[in-house]
Amino acid sequence: MKVGIPKEILANENRVAAVPDSVGKMTKGGMEVLVESGAGSASCISDEDYVKAGARIVTNPEELFSESDVILKVQKPRLNDKTKKHEIDMMKEGAVLVTFLQPTANLDIVLKLAERKISAFSMDAVPRISRAQMMDALSSMSTVAGYKAVIMAANAMKKLIPMLSTAAGTIHPAKAVIIGAGVAGLQAIATAKRLGAVVTGFDTRPAAGEQIRSLGAEFVPMDVAHDAAEDAGGYAKEQSQEFYKQEQDIIRKHSKDADIIITTALIPGKPAPTLITEEMVKEMKPGSVIVDLSVEQGGNCALSEAGQDVVKHGVTVIGTVNLPSTLPVHASQLYARNILNFLYLLAPDKKDLNIDLSDEIIKGSLITHNGEIVSPVVKEAVAKANISYPSGNISRSHW
Repeated sequence: MKVGIPKEILANENRVAAVPDSVGKMTKGGMEVLVESGAGSASCISDEDYVKAGARIVTNPEELFSESDVILKVQKPRLNDKTKKHEIDMMKEGAVLVTFLQPTANLDIVLKLAERKISAFSMDAVPRISRAQMMDALSSMSTVAGYKAVIMAANAMKKLIPMLSTAAGTIHPAKAVIIGAGVAGLQAIATAKRLGAVVTGFDTRPAAGEQIRSLGAEFVPMDVAHDAAEDAGGYAKEQSQEFYKQEQDIIRKHSKDADIIITTALIPGKPAPTLITEEMVKEMKPGSVIVDLSVEQGGNCALSEAGQDVVKHGVTVIGTVNLPSTLPVHASQLYARNILNFLYLLAPDKKDLNIDLSDEIIKGSLITHNGEIVSPVVKEAVAKANISYPSGNISRSHW
């Protein structure tokens, strides 16, 4: 079995899907690994490092895609300016693709994968079950993002974070409010505490309170039943506008005095809820900072702009996208471990593919297979978009 590791071509994407350690494990298990030249350079990995791990370096991306039985990527496939061909078109028919697809937001890519008869697995669709923890790339990347969010806030802030007792007097610690206590939020809380901030954590799920308190932060609860606050997978559920207004009112009591606010609230498959209004920003202290980790899904702050850092009403609002890519060395290491464990699930003997559709993890993360869209959620999204299906009836105008 040949496994291909292409160089990511999205601008400012510095991660890579395999590192020398994971490549070495693949080759020792009997897989042949092809790595595109320069694939790891942004993660401080040289071609020579991959060669030492047993990989073969390929300079032509078209050669890599056409030869590989399995393609491991970070970002969704896209048009390669070097070859003037789409990455999907360079893959051989019936190959396997493992990457972050965000399929409901990229239906054109899904349809193209189905037509090419690619078996496409999305790492953001791996079920949140205990057996899949080693493959949970979303959690790995959220850990990196939560940490970096606090570092960015500290850099943008015009004051120190910890309490300092000096000969010139005492400096009081900064106050940090973290909204959302998923993996990113909890890592942000832990990082802010390590830097010496007084931290308040907020989440709609009562179960998050214990986790927040365990990190030494204050928990701000919401009066909402557990089964109404989260779905069966443990994710926050979409609520009514009245509920979000109630949330805003509670957050407002803390945001006025905050030096740092980090928002992480997301609803799977839905726009991020607005939790920080412009009026709330106006009430914040001049020089304070908001880091919106949900900006790529519309943002939790009404003033956030994707890919931009803006100053509104004296408050810096940071909307940096793809935060894990800003720390590519460790982000790549974590992702490579996740994706290697997933590959072992697809190839239990570490040599040949065996896509076992009875396996909950494989079935849950499989988006397209044998020329069909097999994910019920994605099928529903295609139907709502009123796109003809099966793929043979899809006009290329949708691409």
